Amino acid sequence: MGIFTSEEFNSLQELFEHEIKDLYDAELRLVEALPKMAKKAHDPALKKAFNDHLKETEVQVERLEEVFSKLGREPERVKCPAMVGLISEGDEIIDATGDPDVLDAALIGAANRVEHYEIAAYGTARTFARRLGNSYVAELLQQTLDEEGAADKKLTSIAERKVNPAAV
Repeated sequence: MGIFTSEEFNSLQELFEHEIKDLYDAELRLVEALPKMAKKAHDPALKKAFNDHLKETEVQVERLEEVFSKLGREPERVKCPAMVGLISEGDEIIDATGDPDVLDAALIGAANRVEHYEIAAYGTARTFARRLGNSYVAELLQQTLDEEGAADKKLTSIAERKVNPAAV
């Protein structure tokens, strides 16, 4: 959601539902981007991490569809400009040439930025769900938040153990 928007929000419920639609769009975009990142990755552990996170992201999409169901809504997406930009940065790396280890370091950096965005977005949505008294939806969002944090840590570990030293 852009800071400067023409949308009008008159309740936390409206804002929350917008956040869920934004997250749904973000995750669907990521489902399309992760296979390209995995294909570009040189390091086997990084390639596996991207493929594993793709499977996890597909489950996260299903989890958001369950959130829509609990809200009595059909799944709907609104364009997530943040994810569009983050994926665009990743696409630049995918199109780049050069040392494979350096490109892997760049891929990890791009992926960490995505994870940090998702951590912030899911944390916000979870907090809204709690405030709205929807503890079941909050728990679903917390599950994804935990997974995003774990993915970020895994990528950082691969970078620190292997990829960054090789890129030097």
